[in-house]
Amino acid sequence: MTETNMNTSNPYNGERRAGTVGFPLPGTEVRITCPSGGHALDHGETGMIEVRGPNIFRGYWNMPEKTAEELRPDGWFITGDLGSFDAEGYLQISGRQKDLIISGGYNIYPKEIEDVLNSVPGVLESAVVGLPDPDFGEQVAAVVVATDGVDMDLLRTAASEQLARFKHPRSYHLVESLPRNTMGKVQKNRLRDQLAARKESAASRTKALPES
Repeated sequence: MTETNMNTSNPYNGERRAGTVGFPLPGTEVRITCPSGGHALDHGETGMIEVRGPNIFRGYWNMPEKTAEELRPDGWFITGDLGSFDAEGYLQISGRQKDLIISGGYNIYPKEIEDVLNSVPGVLESAVVGLPDPDFGEQVAAVVVATDGVDMDLLRTAASEQLARFKHPRSYHLVESLPRNTMGKVQKNRLRDQLAARKESAASRTKALPES
């Protein structure tokens, strides 16, 4: 991260475990905390990733309020990333807190769904976002970049076989590319706005149809 430089790494000597970012580097502390309460969580529980060490920045330039929001008085920096430690101490990142989808009271981590969709033949990459839902608060929507021959039924089958039902995407959207910022990160806020606008436009067209 820009605010912290490197925090963790898979070991040079030892098992380099795929799907994780390894262990905290020497001199760096990493902990998982409850996003709402701020207290430390046990290994295996998913929560906010916080880091502390000499590699942490001192604050945002001329932004004391933002600094106070994200940097605790005792030096712990609230990264905004969600993750968990496994039993052996490997850290796994689940995604950004702002991208967390809450549907029907369940927490849904987009990365888990994206990993399933990305494994389907013909899928180049995917992004999962939450859209407003009148009954459940949010619903899962999948945006997919794929080759011409991708089988949409395979996407639905993969989701149904590998994910709990409440994690299944309610809609799939094929696009040519995902919007990214200058750092190459997918801009999920833009995806949410685009899909919401598309849904509103479709609803408007439906209302405008004459009655038979």
